[in-house]
Order: sequence, then C-alpha cells, then structure tokens
Amino acid sequence: MKEDNYLLELNNISKAFPGVKALDDVTLKVRAGKVHALMGENGAGKSTLMKCLFGIYTQDSGEIFLNGEKIITSNSKEALNLGIAMIHQEIHPVNFRNVMENMWLGRLPMYGIGPFKLVDEKKMYKDTQELFKSLGLDVNPNTIVGNLSVSTVQQMEIAKAVSYDAKVIIMDEPTSSLSETEVEHLFRIIRDLQKKGVAIIYISHKMEEILKISDEVSIMRDGKMIGTWDASELTTDLIIKKMVGRDLTNRFPERSNVPGDEVLRIEGFTSSYPRSFQGVSFNLRKGEILGVGGLVGAQRTELMEAVFGLRSLHAGKTFINNKQVSIKSPIDAKKYNMALITEERRATGIFPVLSVMENMVIANQSKYLNKMGILDDKMRKEDSIKSMKQLNVKAPSFKELIQNLSGGNQQKVLLARWLLTAPEILILDEPTRGIDVGAKFEIYTIITELANQGKSIIMISSEMSELLGMSDRIMVMCEGHLSGIIDGKTATEEDVMVLASKYME
Repeated sequence: MKEDNYLLELNNISKAFPGVKALDDVTLKVRAGKVHALMGENGAGKSTLMKCLFGIYTQDSGEIFLNGEKIITSNSKEALNLGIAMIHQEIHPVNFRNVMENMWLGRLPMYGIGPFKLVDEKKMYKDTQELFKSLGLDVNPNTIVGNLSVSTVQQMEIAKAVSYDAKVIIMDEPTSSLSETEVEHLFRIIRDLQKKGVAIIYISHKMEEILKISDEVSIMRDGKMIGTWDASELTTDLIIKKMVGRDLTNRFPERSNVPGDEVLRIEGFTSSYPRSFQGVSFNLRKGEILGVGGLVGAQRTELMEAVFGLRSLHAGKTFINNKQVSIKSPIDAKKYNMALITEERRATGIFPVLSVMENMVIANQSKYLNKMGILDDKMRKEDSIKSMKQLNVKAPSFKELIQNLSGGNQQKVLLARWLLTAPEILILDEPTRGIDVGAKFEIYTIITELANQGKSIIMISSEMSELLGMSDRIMVMCEGHLSGIIDGKTATEEDVMVLASKYME
C-alpha cells in the first residue's frame, strides 16, 4: 500500500465517444474502509468513469492503480478477479432461474472427476444461506428471481457483490428501488464492509443519503472532476451548486395551473390477483397533477397499469368525461388520449438499440405514413428535432442510439414519445428516478407546463419532497388499498407517512 493510504487511484482518465468527450482528464482517489460518494448531473461522466474501472469500457488515456499496483481491466471478469465489484443501477438478472443460480452464475460449484462434473446444488444452497445470514437478508435461495420484488432483487445483487470478497464495491443508485427500512439495512451492511477495509464508491442523486453515509464526496461536471471534499464540510445547497455550477434556490417550478372539471373517474378497481389492489376509487381533474404516494408493495404501479389496460381486472369501472369506457389494452387507452411512462425505463421504456428518433416516434408511427403507406422520414426527423429542442434533450443528434444517453435525457425522450401522441391524460411512474437535481428541475418544468396547458397528470413518486412540491392532491396507498387523498398545498411529510403505513378502513 502507498504511504498516502489510497486503496484505489484513477489518474488522468479520458474517454471519448463519437461527438462526445465523456471524460476529460479525471482523477479519483479512494481510501480503504471509506464510503466515497461520486456525484454529478446525468451526463457528468460518473457511470462512464466506473465502467472504465470495471472493464466495460477501455479509457483512451490515464492509469488505474489498486493497492499501489497498476491494473488493466479489459472486461468485468478481470475486474471481479482483482477484487472490484459493481452493482448496476439497472439490474438484469436471469428471471427464470432461482436466486442461488443467479448468485453464483459463471462460478457454479461443481463436483465430479474430469469432464464428468455436475453442479453441487447442496454447497450452492449452503453458501447462499450463509451469505444471506451474514448480511441479515431473509430470501429463500430456491425462489425464482422473476417472482421477487425489485427491492429484493436489488438486495440479492448487493449480496452477490459481497460474495466476490471484493476490496472495492461500486454501488450505482443502490437505493433507487428500496424502502426506507431497506435503505437502513443497506447502510448497516455498508458499515460492516467498512470495518473489513472495503472501499465503497457510492453513486446517488439523493442528497440526504449522501450526507448520511459518505466519508468523502467527489463531484463531476461535464466530464471533468470538480473536486473532492469531506462529507462533513458539505450541505445539500453546496452540493447542488457544485454539481450544476450555479445556485438552484427553488427545487420546484412555480405552478399556475388551476384544476378544472373531472376528466377521469375510477370506481372500485380490484385486481384479478388477490394480493394486489382492492376496491380503489379516485378521480382526476383537468389541468391537475395528482401525486400517488405509498411504500414499496403499496401496488401503485399495478393500479396505474390497470388504468392503462396493461393489467386485468376482477372488478371496476372507468369513466372519461363522465362517460363509461372499456380500456382493456394500451391501444384502447391511446384511443382515449392516455399515455403511460413506465417506472423501469430500460426494461419497459426505451428500445436501447434504436436511435433517439426511432424511440420518439414509435408510439405514433401511423401519423408518419404517406399516401402509399410508407413511413415519411422527413416528417419523423422534423418532429424529433423539434421535440429535442422543446425538451432540451442533450444528444449529438437524433441518430444517436438512446442507450448512449444519460438517464435524464432518456427520460426526456420517453416524454417526447408520448407527447407526440397528444395525450390529455398522462401517467408518469417515478418520472425522476435515478435523475440528478438539474435534470429533475427540467422534468418538473415540463410537467408544470403540461398542467398549465390543461393536461391531466398522474405522478407516482417515492420521493416525499417531489410529492409535496409538485402535487395538487396526493393520493396515498397502503398494501393495495386507498388510504386517503389529501391536499398537496397543506400536506406534510407526516400526513403522507401516516396514510402510507396504515390502511384506514
């Protein structure tokens, strides 16, 4: 180990992609047994830097040292073998296999002689159980991963990283799918890892979280390292100023929308599945932002997917403009000028191998057919360029693959996609999940402008400040039931939490 006690050093790292310099001479130094937060707006270069460390990308210039020795990682397996593990923001497990098979994928324990070897399932089960016990996780190793909640899969991925006996663990938005209780559990695991000398590189946009768990904070902006500070020296306002390069006094735009007549009414929505939502009724008004709150397992997403025709119902009625309608599929929903932006943008939102343009126009292709029934590329390009300007989408061009964009810009493309269908009712499920404070403000501004235009918005959010800062009314759910609807202007965090934690008949 070097005298300055740095376990990991990334020195003068640069990386360019066509049309974009993602990293410009970035240096990051991390100490053993410390939580080192890495912050910055979407597109600042955080994930690119970590992908260079983890072997997903190869830097154009610069060097990486681990324990004072220069290392080169050309793939993630090499990084893992060196003791560097990464928990990605977007998790892609093998859903049709069980937990323990996912845990030990690529390194399954075997027994037998020569080529005649079989998977040692007893050892795999025992090792998984022991690991989960040491981390305080209550997950059956035989459970099929596809049957688990997003938060449980996230915990499984954290355990998987720990199982590599890693010296450095990169956590990219590790709490984006966790409840407050699960976040506290994660923090306990992190503190135990610190005691063992493990260095944690922690990427998050949640300011309070960063200040609570971190020892040091490094901030990036536009592909450059702005600096590193002790977490004790920083405040939320200071972090925001260093991230965006300016003061951001108001986290939410001023709203002048005035909710009008009822445009949507839901009566007695009950899922076909007994453990999902039951007997939920609510309404939505013209020009209103209706926030939907609740803890993990509240069935908010499932309810709104049913409203959009993605889930089957056992009972329930839908009224649009006081007229009963039947919505059994997204095609039906679109006929009634409804749109839905899903929670998992990578899994159920974007088409990663298609361009920004293709992702924008894909929900509205019939609009671009000419008289011969052939897609008119000129019209598609015009609308894409116009939408990119309106929503301030940062990309080299409309031809860029959407997978190369930051999370905030991907979310803007999804907004553009549905806005091109001219919806009157827009359902947004966690619209700012995994997005930095600057991009959040831009998304909030778009939502506010839509409400001002008379569009009706349903916004599911797990962020309390977002619910309180953006909602005209807040509808709170608990375990599949509607707990109550409160006025967004007068609601407090305590009001929402009381309703979210206990269903009141």
